[in-house]
Amino acid sequence: MKRLSVIVSLIVLCVAISGCNVQENACPVEEEVLYQVSTINALLAGAYDGQVSIDALKDRGNIGIGTFAALDGEMIVLDGNVYKAKYDGMVEKVDDMQTTPFASVTVFNEDKRIENAEFDDYDSLQNMLDNLIENKNLFYAFKISGDFAYVKVRSVPSQEKPYPPLAEVTKNQPTFEYENVKGTLVGFWCPAYVNGINVPGYHLHFISDDKTMGGHLLQAKSKNAAILVDQTPSFQMALSEDKAFARLKLEEDKTEELEEVEK
Repeated sequence: MKRLSVIVSLIVLCVAISGCNVQENACPVEEEVLYQVSTINALLAGAYDGQVSIDALKDRGNIGIGTFAALDGEMIVLDGNVYKAKYDGMVEKVDDMQTTPFASVTVFNEDKRIENAEFDDYDSLQNMLDNLIENKNLFYAFKISGDFAYVKVRSVPSQEKPYPPLAEVTKNQPTFEYENVKGTLVGFWCPAYVNGINVPGYHLHFISDDKTMGGHLLQAKSKNAAILVDQTPSFQMALSEDKAFARLKLEEDKTEELEEVEK
């Protein structure tokens, strides 16, 4: 299936946004780029068909988050490996032939670090991370590793066509709670102007050190964590020429729907 090279004309300060043909590897792999497959509004609308192979995605970054074809679980990309947090709470390493309808990855280059960080909940973690964001018009990748006193995550089950909207799927999402676990949070902070394209603000996923627990982060508490930050000034997005994608009404404001899904 042919993939479209799309240039998104969001010219904000020094944010360079360009597109490339993923399957043909038409663009060189660049660092300091947040590479994204599809848009969050497309995912909200139920566009769950895989667009890019995991093999191609790994060529674009070694850390990131997303989901899989048919919305089959939560994706965690860590140190160049791709993991799936499944509907039943189990985690598995993903083979390169699987595909994704939505994902964000980057080549992680540490710009800042905080050692021995403490936070009592997700809100206090976000407040701490806010102090590390110097330019709210750029993108930031995070890798937060340590001892977690408490983590709450969710995953989603694989869907069948005709795909329901994401908000319907997450109404019955399974959640999992863990105590005293070592692990890593990975994800991004995106500027407000990406509303409809990605998730404005924070979007983090968790995976345990033993790779048996993980999912979309809902809550976390830690008394000893290392926070690594990568400021990322460029954004690159790949879209599809599929007829199904062409029929999507992506101009609709889905802010409230997205907030419901994320929480």
